Amino acid sequence: MSKDQALDLADQLVELESRIAFQDDTIAALNAEILEHQKRIERLQRQVLMLAEKLTQNHDSGILRTDEEPPPPHY
Repeated sequence: MSKDQALDLADQLVELESRIAFQDDTIAALNAEILEHQKRIERLQRQVLMLAEKLTQNHDSGILRTDEEPPPPHY
């Protein structure tokens, strides 16, 4: 193997190591972002469930919104 070929292989190895390090950093950043999104999704799911429970409670208690009130008897 000539000196030039050895340098080329060394350069290629350094390039590959750099790319792998960059990809590792990118994967770690994406994983952190996914975890944050999952936390937000879980929080939103809890909020939706709470709102659904409140709506069910309001519906069960007979509370009507003003736009759902029956019309007055003279109509």
